[in-house]
Amino acid sequence: MRTTLKAAFLAVLLALSPVAQSEGRPGFGGPDSVEQIIETDRTEKGEFYSGEVFGPLEQWQARMKEEHGFSLGMDYSAVTVGASESLPGADDSASGGMLRFYGSWNLTGDGESTSGGLVYKLEHRHGYSDLAPSEFYLGSVGYAGLTAPPFSDQETRFTNLYWRQSLNSGRTVVLGGFLDATDFFDVYGMASPWLHFMNLTFSTGAAATDLPNDAAMGVAAGHLFDNNVYVIGSVVDRNSDPTDISEGFDTFFGDNEYFYSVEIGHTSSHSRIALDNVHIAFWQADAREEVGAPEGWGANFSWSRYYNNQFMPFIRAGYTDESGSLLQKSVSLGFGYQPDSSTSVPGNLFGAAVNWGEVNEESFGSGLDDQYTAEMFYRWQTTKKLALTLDFQYLKDPALNQDASNVYVWSLRGRFAL
Repeated sequence: MRTTLKAAFLAVLLALSPVAQSEGRPGFGGPDSVEQIIETDRTEKGEFYSGEVFGPLEQWQARMKEEHGFSLGMDYSAVTVGASESLPGADDSASGGMLRFYGSWNLTGDGESTSGGLVYKLEHRHGYSDLAPSEFYLGSVGYAGLTAPPFSDQETRFTNLYWRQSLNSGRTVVLGGFLDATDFFDVYGMASPWLHFMNLTFSTGAAATDLPNDAAMGVAAGHLFDNNVYVIGSVVDRNSDPTDISEGFDTFFGDNEYFYSVEIGHTSSHSRIALDNVHIAFWQADAREEVGAPEGWGANFSWSRYYNNQFMPFIRAGYTDESGSLLQKSVSLGFGYQPDSSTSVPGNLFGAAVNWGEVNEESFGSGLDDQYTAEMFYRWQTTKKLALTLDFQYLKDPALNQDASNVYVWSLRGRFAL
């Protein structure tokens, strides 16, 4: 299986051949990829209060894109989370924030049928409490998983710094540089921990994938065929450090320990590739000798469909063999509901999902109970710039806390985007 996955990635690169031009969104990214974030933030989101305070800024941003091919944005997000029970001596709450600067700069091509550009995302992740929200489940609750996984205390770090080459109106895309695998691997329309579910089981990889760090040096390529079947392949560094991406050259070319992925899927149209989507993705992770992390492989399945720009049911599953993921097996069912169907860009949004997960013995040892998780949230888009999300999670039988059979978790998240 491991040799087959490596060969399949090379085959994906070789199979990228030109097709007839057609209109479409320039890329294969999910809701957290830079160009998708900017597109979403620039779009009106239904009928709610929208002032003119930021009008001059928006006009300047539009002018920069039109005249120079330069799109840029920034946001600040904050989250606080609390649990009904915690491990002895552990905190029962955590909070943190994150400032992000991101953008793209098209430097070659006509910006329509072909374009080449630089994509970047720079962040400052910080905790308000002693324990960062990303560490809260493992450190305080005893649940084998993550909630609000991006909200760590890593401080200044990169997530993206790469070249994106788009051909055939975005139907063929090649990325090279420092990548975030969650931008293109196993994505669907409700995968963002900034906008959607907070529990990692309902996000990229279903908590059953040994994903590499952000800002991992590598290459990824995708192609959408005329029948709306697509294929995406990648190989990225397993030893990346987003707080010091300069080390990525040494680890990529020196350690030769990689994460490989191949995904095959179908969508209703290019512009809805993250909304109407069914795919199966295979991945393989090399062993990391320096830290003793095992090698392994796995597969992920996802089906979702967006009905009437309002209702999105989804089914997702993941399986890991040997590698050091949180879960070995994971199955999720859920949906999102947008009260305003006048736009495909979510404003106010309600989501609910349930998950069954078998804890990975390679990561936590044998004999642990299966975990059951339920989450629901409501995101209130108060203005075009500000969204508030109230979130509730129910954790049954947290595997690392044998004294608790039921834990309730409340969260509040806010995001302000420019």
